[in-house]
Amino acid sequence: MTAPDPTGEAAAARGADRALRAAARHSAGRLTAASLCSMAAAGAALAEPAVLGHTLDLLLRQDPAGARWTGWCAAVIAAEVLLDAATARLSGGVDARSTAWLRRLGLARLLRTAPHHAARHSPGDLSARLTAQATTAGAVPAAAVSAVVALLAPLGSLVALILVDVWTALAFLAGIPLLALLLRAFARDSGASVSRYQEVQLAMAGRLVEALGGARTIAAAGTAEREQARVLDRLPELGAEGRRTWRIYGATMARTSALMPLLLYVVLGVGGVRLAEGAVGVGGLLAAVRYAGLAAGVGAVTGRLAAVVRGRAAARRTAALFELPELPQGKRRLPGAGPGTLELRGVRVVRAGTVLLRDVDLRIPGGVTAAVVGRSGSGKSTLAAVAGRLTVCDAGLVLLDGVPLDELSGEELRREVGHAFERPALFGEGVADAITFGGGPAPGPEAVRAAARAAGADAFVRRLPEGYDTALADAPMSGGELQRLGLARAFCRAGRLLVLDDATSSLDTVTAREVERALARDVRPGTRLVIAHRVSSAARADLVVWLDAGRVRATGTHAELWRDPDYRAVFGEGPEPAGEPAAEAVAEAAVEAVAEAAVEPPGTEAVR
Repeated sequence: MTAPDPTGEAAAARGADRALRAAARHSAGRLTAASLCSMAAAGAALAEPAVLGHTLDLLLRQDPAGARWTGWCAAVIAAEVLLDAATARLSGGVDARSTAWLRRLGLARLLRTAPHHAARHSPGDLSARLTAQATTAGAVPAAAVSAVVALLAPLGSLVALILVDVWTALAFLAGIPLLALLLRAFARDSGASVSRYQEVQLAMAGRLVEALGGARTIAAAGTAEREQARVLDRLPELGAEGRRTWRIYGATMARTSALMPLLLYVVLGVGGVRLAEGAVGVGGLLAAVRYAGLAAGVGAVTGRLAAVVRGRAAARRTAALFELPELPQGKRRLPGAGPGTLELRGVRVVRAGTVLLRDVDLRIPGGVTAAVVGRSGSGKSTLAAVAGRLTVCDAGLVLLDGVPLDELSGEELRREVGHAFERPALFGEGVADAITFGGGPAPGPEAVRAAARAAGADAFVRRLPEGYDTALADAPMSGGELQRLGLARAFCRAGRLLVLDDATSSLDTVTAREVERALARDVRPGTRLVIAHRVSSAARADLVVWLDAGRVRATGTHAELWRDPDYRAVFGEGPEPAGEPAAEAVAEAAVEAVAEAAVEPPGTEAVR
């Protein structure tokens, strides 16, 4: 088992404290108002015993001023109640604002980092950090202020108790050192236990989300019980840490609850003796007992201290997202009307100690379609991510029309570089929203329909209950239909470089051919970088980039590279006699000829 890193834990604690201080500054106005109300309530609580004691003495002496002081008693009590209510309301607002701020900051950093950095945390882990953990952490600013202010009443009561009668104050002070030791031990022990509890909780949440995401696979494999056991494997550990936390809290509360009444009895006994001696009056004894009760309220700080301890531990989890490095961006723009020439110079990408791309030098002329081929694990998707700056390279440069991508502004980059993926994620209320999703001005309805037609999606979208206005939740789609909408989104905002990362893998041959023809003729002209698995996709490309173990093994046309048996092996083809095309290529060519005839019969070119 790996030993904990004290340096790393200290750094995480400092990062969490910085985040909490920033959250407190975000709600500084409300937090200040809550603090003032709380201090005013503490002042009213401190004034109450003195006013009650003085009023009692006046009433016992039948002094006419007693009636007036009775009104003061009512005013002080009413003020304390109202101020406590205002404090609770303002503190709740601070909790909500601080939680929202932490969530927004964590989510913003998560969306601005490179995908490989975000992938360090599982979806379940991220969900827990941004929901339950952020909520617990968001309560810290108000709880910390509340804990500090909560000390004012006990400390002020001690001073007042000394002023009322020194001997009763000394009797009370005799038990304070023991109380301080109890609170210190509670903060130390509960902090460690809460941290371990939250760590186990996050791990279980991650496993649960993984299981939910793979529910169909689990059902098909008949491993539901095994997955259930895996998700719940750490439940005993979670239960043990939870019980330990509550035992620590309960033991501390029990000890303080036992200590405080004993101190009050001692104060009452000493005060009674002083009353018998005539050193204090009845009102003074009442004030002394009330002040002792307020001073005993220092034990109530335990609950607020527990909230701070839990919140700081949760803040460490949430603040880990704040440490994710942002994807660097510049401020430059691309030269106007550039062809979309893509260059990679000495690009090297290393992830988790594994070299994914090794010193790649590549130039793709503007306006061509380049197919990237290679065996699984050769670095195709990494090359696509680097070319579109969805990730950064550890060495080298990526340039578009002569401008390094890391110098482009985020708006310029996403306007001129489009992406389509194998498993697109759709966002928005309806189908049209999913197609227009992206920064900048939204395309109009005609542009949306044109993009859908180019992606082969228009026909099935129009069959939906409300067409393009159909809610995504009411539009069950196959994998191929999802890919078509993903392609339509990319086509709708196509710039001078369009990266298709296996974005047609779920399309049938006829639809794939339709998409490729539309891409060549109907979508904004530019450079296309296509991650290809089909022979036909490579054959129709202007240029083929052959990757092997993270290196560019060769570039050229498909016909030129096909002579190499290793290249044919990429597509599952073995050696072939000279002059005879591969059987798969022949079959695909025949199918596509039929498909093309079905898609575009002779004589329809003029109609288009």
